[in-house]
Amino acid sequence: MRSARVERNTKETRISAEVNLDGTGESRIDTGIGFLDHMLDQLARHGLLDITLKAEGDLHIDAHHTTEDSGIVLGQAVSKALGERRGIRRYGDALIPMDETLTRVALDASNRPYLIWKVAFTRDKLGTFDTELFKEWFQAFAQHAGLTLHVETLYGTNNHHIVESCFKGLARALRDALEIDPRKADAIPSTKGSL
Repeated sequence: MRSARVERNTKETRISAEVNLDGTGESRIDTGIGFLDHMLDQLARHGLLDITLKAEGDLHIDAHHTTEDSGIVLGQAVSKALGERRGIRRYGDALIPMDETLTRVALDASNRPYLIWKVAFTRDKLGTFDTELFKEWFQAFAQHAGLTLHVETLYGTNNHHIVESCFKGLARALRDALEIDPRKADAIPSTKGSL
């Protein structure tokens, strides 16, 4: 089993995460932010990742620290579970329609983090959640999971659909990229010999 557990405690947040890359999509997520919990559940379900994540943060200030730090810890758990990344397919992509919205996600599990974020929202908030925080979560996750990650919403008007298509796209792209390639299960997928 490719699995890992990570804890991170700061003056702003206390977060623990467990991930099983070869799971069935089970999740137990409690960040204190309902919409973020819903998105991380989508990540688990559509990526076939088992995710347990518990966060306690300074939500009396706002959701920024809890959102960003959840991305950090979950990304660290994914990277730790990948180890030297031996046998993975490495690349993944997805084109996700959600009603009027279409989002494209492409990633390289190269251990060279980079985020391209071409996603625009027409509202500042979804419920009480600041839409600008979605980019913060994706940035933190990509950085700490070691992903080159491109997320682009090609079109869409419903902000809920836009962000949900981003998380579902990440899930499906991760599912492909992190899967073990049976033809090269013992090899690191790089001409350098390491990722």
